[in-house]
Amino acid sequence: MTRLSVEMLAADAPEPITSAGHAQLGIAVLAGIAVIVLLITKFKLHAFLSLTIGSLALGAFAGAPLDKVITSFSAGLGSTVAGVGVLIALGAILGKMLADSGGADQIVDTILAKANGRTMPWAMVLIASVIGLPLFFEVGVVLLIPVVLMVAKRGNYSLMRIGIPALAGLSVMHGLVPPHPGPLVAIDAVGANLGVTLALGVLVAVPTVVIAGPVFSKYAARWVDVPAPERMIPQRPSEDLERRPGFGATLVTILLPVVLMLAKALVDIVIDDPEHNVQRVFDVIGSPLIALLAAVLVGIFTLGMPAGFSKERISSLVEKGLAPIAGILLIVGAGGGFKQTLIDTGVGQMVLDISEDWSIPALLLAWLIAVAIRLATGSATVATVSAAGLVAPLAADMSTTHAALLVLAIGAGSLFFSHVNDAGFWLVKEYFGLNVGQTIKTWSIMETIISVVAGALVLLLSLII
Repeated sequence: MTRLSVEMLAADAPEPITSAGHAQLGIAVLAGIAVIVLLITKFKLHAFLSLTIGSLALGAFAGAPLDKVITSFSAGLGSTVAGVGVLIALGAILGKMLADSGGADQIVDTILAKANGRTMPWAMVLIASVIGLPLFFEVGVVLLIPVVLMVAKRGNYSLMRIGIPALAGLSVMHGLVPPHPGPLVAIDAVGANLGVTLALGVLVAVPTVVIAGPVFSKYAARWVDVPAPERMIPQRPSEDLERRPGFGATLVTILLPVVLMLAKALVDIVIDDPEHNVQRVFDVIGSPLIALLAAVLVGIFTLGMPAGFSKERISSLVEKGLAPIAGILLIVGAGGGFKQTLIDTGVGQMVLDISEDWSIPALLLAWLIAVAIRLATGSATVATVSAAGLVAPLAADMSTTHAALLVLAIGAGSLFFSHVNDAGFWLVKEYFGLNVGQTIKTWSIMETIISVVAGALVLLLSLII
């Protein structure tokens, strides 16, 4: 896929809705982000409302007409939801089906049956990475915590030795690998190739999760030695089921969309002829929409029916899977609106100019911006969508692989040092029965290791490919 040059892009792009200079635009960006941070952290306002108000504040500080700011925000929201909304919905359905049918438990139990004491942390990484592919982070945590607590208790393992690898596997998948919402939004914003991003994301994810998971867990277990809290061991979903899907069928269903999207990327590289019949076929079956839709439809027969679910229960399961993602879709959409406001007010071009004047590598700049927003707001998703909007113009003259690496740099930065303004911080604290200091020593440091290692690997790959 060829890229337009910066000059051609600037010639074709619409005129900014404001004529403000760089100084005013810089103040507008800081003010807009400050409004979002203040509303989320101080006033506990929902991220959707905070991003919406922050977009309006950005336009006002930039001196843009309010009606044009509203138009930009609405256009960005609509295009983002249109681009990734269906994919997030399909991923939620697949994740719900995997959890409720007992397929996730089947994967867990099969792998744990073959693991011993020395390999248990590695088994937990493998389980979390496989389960984490179709599941949102919070859902994955809720699903895997009972397993972590039971393994730690029954095997007399350190809770951190088992728990950190599981959390690392989930977090890396969430930040770096589509079809999770963050990477999907960043791919859409910078115009990256999803298949190439997926392939490079997996390449970066493997060493990152090894270092932040099994390796770091040795030190985390020494720093924080706590037993598994009895009160937090809940019932597993499949305990109420008479039967559940087989291991092979479940694994095939989970990996199906990944295989289809990677196959499309491989065919695009090998054939590189849009008119070739084979490439046209894979362009269809390897598109994210078809790949995830295929996995959901296959899951009905490989997950739902083997678990004994009736047609009515499968229909109800789909409905229940969609309900929790309303907030996520709105946040992602509002993030897209904020991104479009940034671009239309001329901020994107300003970032492009600054990166050229200061000679900051685009990937490092993207990582630093995502880190700053993550530290301020506590939300990896908000950090991803905001940073993607700011650095999107930098992708204009990038190759396909470097545009994908830009997405991964944003994703890596969005995971940096989770602390008290992040919902995930409190989720981990409560489930593991930790105090704030212990959570920082384990979970927060683990997130920072993921961010730094993944960011470094992305920069290294940019020098090689």
